[in-house]
Amino acid sequence: KDEDEVARIRRMGQITTAVVGQTAEFLVSHAVQDAVLVKKDGSPLTIGDVKEKINLWLAERGAENPHGTILSIGRDAAVPHTSGNPRDVLRLGQTIIFDIYPCEAGGGYYYDLTRTWCLGYAPDDALALYEDVLAAYQAVRTQLCADAPLRIYQEMVCKLFQERGHPTLQEDPLTERGYVHGLGHGVGLYLHQDPFFRLGTPDSQVLPENAVVTVEPGLYYPERGLAVRLEDTFWIEPGAAAKPLADYPLDLVLPLKKSHR
Repeated sequence: KDEDEVARIRRMGQITTAVVGQTAEFLVSHAVQDAVLVKKDGSPLTIGDVKEKINLWLAERGAENPHGTILSIGRDAAVPHTSGNPRDVLRLGQTIIFDIYPCEAGGGYYYDLTRTWCLGYAPDDALALYEDVLAAYQAVRTQLCADAPLRIYQEMVCKLFQERGHPTLQEDPLTERGYVHGLGHGVGLYLHQDPFFRLGTPDSQVLPENAVVTVEPGLYYPERGLAVRLEDTFWIEPGAAAKPLADYPLDLVLPLKKSHR
């Protein structure tokens, strides 16, 4: 990507993180009844209600959302890239996958970011999964650099997860539990484009300078209704450490502001 392209993707990152922050604020501002977020009329807040707000906030900032948004909770969150059931309620303590990937209005450059949240508190099993995913995210982030073979990063994450007791694609390419997808992809005028971090790619396929790529390790256990994914969009700046084009906290727990009933 040239300087102008990186600037445009960074701008989309600023819009994206602003909407993610607005979404978090919206969620934690609700009251709780029987461990479920409720609206002023006492009815449960649903995934569909939140998605309507997200689309509005993106439009207000001049962004489009052509592929929709992943906002899923519980078992749906544990099936990667399930967009979320609009009728599902927002329940305390369950893992929520929030994957947002808007683009410039009229078509243009994309941004891609995922956070995992638990409302109010995180159960021990969710916290343990989060710590493993965060370790993988940080390991890749500290070693991401131009001209390195793409496969080494996917291998790195598989090895880390295997050491922590999780199934991975390296052991079973068809696994539906544990680590089940690629580590990341290029981002630009298409949401998914070269380069891709995959197992088995030849050493000649390297991470180019000035590439813009995602890093998105995740772990998924559908039978437990449990999942964690963390994702940021990075610029591979020549001569510098890789860093996201926009910053947003990686916190798992969103503390609530209103009392429970």
